[in-house]
Amino acid sequence: MSDQKRVVYEPHVGASRQYWRDMILGVNDGLVSMFLLVAGVVGGGLDRPQVLLTAVAGAIAGSVSMAAGEYLATKSQSEVLESEIDLEKTHIEHFRNRELAQLYQLFRDIGIEEEDLPDVVRAFSRNDQTLLNAMKVMEFGMVDSEERSPIKAMLMSGGLFLSGSIPAVTPFVFDIRPHVALAIAAGLAAIALFAVGVVKTFITRGNPITAGLENLAIAGIGGIAAYAVGRLVGVAV
Repeated sequence: MSDQKRVVYEPHVGASRQYWRDMILGVNDGLVSMFLLVAGVVGGGLDRPQVLLTAVAGAIAGSVSMAAGEYLATKSQSEVLESEIDLEKTHIEHFRNRELAQLYQLFRDIGIEEEDLPDVVRAFSRNDQTLLNAMKVMEFGMVDSEERSPIKAMLMSGGLFLSGSIPAVTPFVFDIRPHVALAIAAGLAAIALFAVGVVKTFITRGNPITAGLENLAIAGIGGIAAYAVGRLVGVAV
């Protein structure tokens, strides 16, 4: 019996791959920034209703800002690439030999053997559309299946930011002292941050404990700093 470990075929993530950035950024930003906000204002001496009002306003503002920013950024990136592709079509039509020379170099850069280059380039340049598709991938890193929708990116970023704000906001709904609510918020945010780090490794195939602790460390350091700044400002004011 062979000691070699049997490798099982594992499918790729698929259609959601290009949106994981938006999902992780949205929920993490909501968890971290809202916890930092409540830590800062509690440290500054605000009472519970004031903290709650600040947190709710911050959650809504952050969600809208995140959604709008992601929409504009994604749409702008798509427009830049569309403009580049239009220019590439002009290059292929009027400067075809220069584009073929560039394709030679691009294939050479990824390790195609010199003796194979003429056949490879010839295969990719039989017609303008095939050459354009090759240049889209090789020169601009564009794959149609990886294209991101501005609407989906907007909804994921904004919606998950709002979801991520829940652990920091919820404890201040109840009639308890601000510092007690902050302690509960810290516990809930810590659990959520660790969970996000673990979930991320389902895709990255990394170490779940390391990823969870990394998220916790970032939020923990930020939370201490925000509370300290809030205390200093509160004393000064």
